[in-house]
Amino acid sequence: MQKLVDLPRGLCYYSGVNEQRLPLISVIITTRNEERNITACLAAVCAQSVARESLEIILVDNNSSDRTVDLARPLLDQLIICGPERSAQRNEGVRIARAPVVMYLDADMRLSPPVVAECLARLDAAPDVVALYIPEIVIGRGYWIRVRNFERGFYDATVIDAVRVVRRDVFLATGGFDLSLCGPEDWDLDRRLMQRGALRLIHAPLYHDEGAFNLRRYVRKKMYYATSFAAYAAKWNNDATVRKQLGAWYRFIGVFIEAGKWRRLARHPLLTAGMYFLRALVGGAFLWTRLRGALSLQK
Repeated sequence: MQKLVDLPRGLCYYSGVNEQRLPLISVIITTRNEERNITACLAAVCAQSVARESLEIILVDNNSSDRTVDLARPLLDQLIICGPERSAQRNEGVRIARAPVVMYLDADMRLSPPVVAECLARLDAAPDVVALYIPEIVIGRGYWIRVRNFERGFYDATVIDAVRVVRRDVFLATGGFDLSLCGPEDWDLDRRLMQRGALRLIHAPLYHDEGAFNLRRYVRKKMYYATSFAAYAAKWNNDATVRKQLGAWYRFIGVFIEAGKWRRLARHPLLTAGMYFLRALVGGAFLWTRLRGALSLQK
């Protein structure tokens, strides 16, 4: 169930602006109880190097019970209440977007100032490019956050990564995110986008604020996203790309050594050790979950 929320004219960015002038990019932020993060996320969007009238900011909130909407409202152009998962939220955000290019963010992400300008320039210069990856820098506190950032740096523009900027018409032509998937839905969309054009990586990063690392929450989140792996693999006939994304060889070795990236492992042994500890923990939890499910079916 979705609900469009009317913004007071004094708070709507387009009041006082020629309403026939369309933004160049719609930034869609999905939220649920994100009062800790939403102000910083929106501040970074508003601090982009492009003119503010080039941006449309859309918040798609999943019935937050905290102050997320109240904190965000003064900076929004559109607000929609929609759930139940981020895929449905993003699809609705793209549907109501007014710009020809859309970007979707989580509330704990902060764009560096050049991101939007570089995205628009890259798409303008290359009509065959339909979507863009944005490199992520994980920020927060402590050793495990440094490990997470170290790991994330290996994934940029690989089959493990996912685009965040898409030409809106192409997104709609693909049908958007598959609502039957939760976790690998971004991989699934990327593959359908690849059938329509090129995907490229920009240089300007976004910062992903993971705060203080919590091991139990980290593993639980990974396990939740893994619940749709079987459906995703079946949808794509367990092809070579699926085997890379879900297979032990690529996830534990291949992605970390390809294109000379093995040198980073050698230069940072402590971070490498921590990274492989987390990978082994998640892999072990995933295997245990599958084994437990198989045993329950035999009873």
